[in-house]
Order: sequence, then structure tokens, then C-alpha cells
Amino acid sequence: MALFTLAEARAELDRLQPILREIVARRADMVELTAALAVGGAPSLLGGLPERKAAEARLNELMTEVQETGAELKGIAPLLVDFAGELDGVPVLWCWLEGETGIDWYHRTDLGFAGRRPL
Repeated sequence: MALFTLAEARAELDRLQPILREIVARRADMVELTAALAVGGAPSLLGGLPERKAAEARLNELMTEVQETGAELKGIAPLLVDFAGELDGVPVLWCWLEGETGIDWYHRTDLGFAGRRPL
């Protein structure tokens, strides 16, 4: 597992922003297309089953691209991305949640999201 300094994690998050924005867009497409395909669902201007499969494939590609950087994609709705690091010799995850402007939180690896603290 890659370890990131806080500065490296912030730089990587900045680099990933276009990918993360596309994940949000494809996620919304998937929800709309899935609802349209459900029994009694309203039709979608986005299309039907082929478009849903294409959106799903693209979403999987984007998620893989994030993971390949060494970042951990912990959630997709909302997006939650963690970067492994150390703070004062303690293993932590620099934590970014969709809607936040940058990495301003961390949590110890053994505490999880509920243990988030501001930097």
C-alpha cells in the first residue's frame, strides 16, 4: 500500500478531481437509467439497457483508475476517498468526502470514518 504525505495526498486529490466529477455524473446516469428500466419506471432521455451497461462499464473504469493511484475508494454515494499516511508515527487515512473542498480530515486506520478529526 502506498503511503502519502498530506501534501502528496492533497496533490493527488487535485489531480483526481476530473475523474471524481465524472464518477458523480456516471453515478447519476446509472441511477436514472436503472429507474427507467424498472417495472413502471418513467422513460429516460439517456436511453435504455445498452446505455445503462455502458455507464456501468465506464463507472467501473473510473473507479479502477482511482484505485490504481494508491488511493482507496471507500464509498461511491457519497464519494469517499482515503489516502494512507502517517501522522506523528501513527497510521492514518487522509480523508476526503464528496462536497468537501480538499483534504481537511483524517482518521486513524483502526477507527474508521467515525473517528474522523479535522486537521
